Amino acid sequence: MAQYTRIEVAQIMGSTGIVPLFYHKDIDIVKKVIKATYDGGARVFEFTNRGDHAQDIFSEISKWIEKELPGMILGIGSVVDSGTASLFIQKGANFIVSPILNPDIAKVCNRRKIAWLPGCATLTEINFAEELGAEIVKIFPAAQIGGADFVKGIKAPCPWTSIMPSGGVTPEEKNLVAWFNAGVHCVGMGSKLIVKDKNGNFDYNKITELTKNSLKIVENLKNNNL
Repeated sequence: MAQYTRIEVAQIMGSTGIVPLFYHKDIDIVKKVIKATYDGGARVFEFTNRGDHAQDIFSEISKWIEKELPGMILGIGSVVDSGTASLFIQKGANFIVSPILNPDIAKVCNRRKIAWLPGCATLTEINFAEELGAEIVKIFPAAQIGGADFVKGIKAPCPWTSIMPSGGVTPEEKNLVAWFNAGVHCVGMGSKLIVKDKNGNFDYNKITELTKNSLKIVENLKNNNL
């Protein structure tokens, strides 16, 4: 059962601004990556449903986070059908992220008052998602559908829309400034944040550093210092 309401999830996503996302079949690596982002200040994490037995890994991580990382909100991404959404809700997902707009997922999440972030690529899809109860919509793949200019275009007629771009977001200041100045609610960040060293191993210290720096950039933007 979710530990956080959909409103709490939306608020924390907005206040921190960064949602790391990651999948790996090795649960120890997943734990180390999540801990690295947590140490950097992240308080929302999206585990992506991209491999066999992802639900088993998620279940163990969910219990581990509740015990070891107070305040970290765990959700699941890459969900494309209502059955999968229901499964992960039973495993403790606090939010559901999807690369597509599927109304059946909305029904499942709304019944349990769980945050649902559907993937949208047009204003019509965004409007429909909001009619279905989405507090935040995910634009995906964000860079390919127009980047920060697309967000500006959406926010002009629909300033109430809360957007999380995913795909094309990097920890660099210039990139984050462009997205947040365009009006995003938060950003999803994967491989550009969850980096490896020259030997191909995950660089946990670097992940912590990048997370901390990214959150600082967002904080400065929200305080109008950039």
